[in-house]
Amino acid sequence: MMEKASNSGPPAGNASLTSEVSGICRTPDVLPNSEKRIVLFIAVLAGFITPFDGSAVNIALPTLGAEFHMDAIALSWVATAYLLSSAVFLVPFGKIADIYGRKKIFLYGIAVFSLASLAMTMVASTEILIAIRIIQGLGSAMIFGTGAAIVTSAFPPGERGMALGIYITAVYIGLSSGPFIGGIMTQHLGWRSIFFVNVPIGIITILLIKWKLKGEWTECKGEKFDLTGSVIYGSAIVTVMYGFSILPDMEGAFLIATGIVGVIIFVLYEMRIPYPVLDIRLLTKNRVFALSNLSALISYSATFAVTFLLSLDLQYTKGFTPQQAGFILIAQPAVQAIISPIAGRLSDRVEPRFIASLGMAIISTGLFLLIFITETTPIWYMVLALLILGTGFGLFSSPNTNVIMSSVDKKYYGVASGMSGTMRLLGQMLSMGIAMMILAIVTGPVVITPEYYPQFATSLHYAFTLFTIFCVVGVFASLVRGKTFPDTH
Repeated sequence: MMEKASNSGPPAGNASLTSEVSGICRTPDVLPNSEKRIVLFIAVLAGFITPFDGSAVNIALPTLGAEFHMDAIALSWVATAYLLSSAVFLVPFGKIADIYGRKKIFLYGIAVFSLASLAMTMVASTEILIAIRIIQGLGSAMIFGTGAAIVTSAFPPGERGMALGIYITAVYIGLSSGPFIGGIMTQHLGWRSIFFVNVPIGIITILLIKWKLKGEWTECKGEKFDLTGSVIYGSAIVTVMYGFSILPDMEGAFLIATGIVGVIIFVLYEMRIPYPVLDIRLLTKNRVFALSNLSALISYSATFAVTFLLSLDLQYTKGFTPQQAGFILIAQPAVQAIISPIAGRLSDRVEPRFIASLGMAIISTGLFLLIFITETTPIWYMVLALLILGTGFGLFSSPNTNVIMSSVDKKYYGVASGMSGTMRLLGQMLSMGIAMMILAIVTGPVVITPEYYPQFATSLHYAFTLFTIFCVVGVFASLVRGKTFPDTH
């Protein structure tokens, strides 16, 4: 068996990391094909509902605000509380899953998320609503901190890329279709329907896990959980993400700087203890893992705000309804859903970093085309750019996740899954922070009316230019990460 990752020098540090915990970690038995399919189906269900809920609620915020008489700040906390809670708990619950069992934490996460979703349909005040969103975020972290890890554990190299591609397709369909489907549900069934739909899906998933999924993945049984490190990590993440959410305020910049100091303290602490919540050597000695996570962060930072900005452009300057805008914007996730499984399967056979780098380059091309949109840009041009973006993201996401999960030893699958999810959330916050900062500086705190369309178009120009530069840098980070060899090759 070859090492999982290699650069021009020695292996990425995985062998030494494994040897220190021999006797504690164990490898799960190989699953039969029927059980692999059950694992993947369960992961797909869970992978869809959590990002769908997170993105669909954004379209319902005006309706929520009207019912609960919420101001803009309170409304922003409905979305931010969920993101912050998810980001804080992702890595810690990934580690807890490695110690106490991935299936167990995944099951508890589905239960917490479903119960919180049911509670959201019965809230009577703003404070309770935001508190339940925090609990929802915790459940989401338990799911995402284990979902990719379970798929990776169940599928050996040679099959893993395809399985992760299908799982990631479900995640991005949920993330991208949330505003469109959520808008239809809010309009015809009320905002509570967005949360209620999670309940039957959650029940079905729980029953499938209890009925069909046997065994457990507990590969770090006996390790101690690093509570102190988790608290430092959570505090730093909250500070950074909240800072991004209030940019371009100077207070936002101060909080981001404070959070970075917290991250440094966390790193120094983790390097001194025997069982850290995040083994820093995964980042310092495993170049493939570190640069793959950086590539993911860059891709989310450059692409997440695209839908938000184009939605505003289509509705304000082009005069489309929310439903019509949703039909146009769904072009990106549609092509991405087709390509992601193909790219994942291809990454089992071809060096994944080349496929992921090609995907990032194609994303750069799509973003470059968006730089030139104006008030008179034809719809076919915007759809073409969205199709290119979807193609690029489909080629990038599955191979990149395959590299992240395959570049670490089995004992780190939960942590790696949590790190991947954290990069997604940090990238989303950074992307929206950049977009809001540019809009605030160029357009100003005004309602976007016809007299402000030129300034709005300038804002789009600056945002897409910056995002294109991000992706070009991402291509370089993706290429230089080093070569990855699947275990069985």
